[in-house]
Amino acid sequence: MSWPDGRLEDWMPVTHFDLARRIHAASHLTGQFTLRSGRSATEYFDKYRFEGDPVLLDEIARRMAPLVPSGTEVLAGLEMGGIPVVTALGRHTGLPCAFVRKQAKPYGTCRLAEGAEVTGRRVLVVEDVVTSGGQIVLSTSDLRALGAHVQEALCVIDREQGGADTLAAEGIALLSLLTAGDLQTAAA
Repeated sequence: MSWPDGRLEDWMPVTHFDLARRIHAASHLTGQFTLRSGRSATEYFDKYRFEGDPVLLDEIARRMAPLVPSGTEVLAGLEMGGIPVVTALGRHTGLPCAFVRKQAKPYGTCRLAEGAEVTGRRVLVVEDVVTSGGQIVLSTSDLRALGAHVQEALCVIDREQGGADTLAAEGIALLSLLTAGDLQTAAA
């Protein structure tokens, strides 16, 4: 049988396990890597590999769309990894997007959050991978200072390294499409 675009996987339902396997296959690298901590590693998870694959990113966003809480008015993607994710997610939800900088630029609009207006609106913070949750805490504080109502954050992968607890302490519920455990199971 011939499929219209030649790709069988686009016509078959993608399971949770399949998606985890595809993300792992795209992002798991082996070699010599220096980590942010300065330590060396022979394995590395390059999240930009799944974000840079438009077919995979679209499937991720399609699967994330039902996780967006009811009443959300704006999707806010965090610099840098949250930007492609929020853009794809906006396409599937129809919700406007804001792009949140780590700090406002001193030129142009001089805004911390570019794109959709966040003031007085229910905003869902969107991130690619959550480890400690620290950047979400900082960015949520900034968004709240602008008048945004932030109650949840949504990520593609929760590394299960304390991020959910850190966010909960700040009144932010963490929602995730996948966990580190899901990726490990898929890789096995």
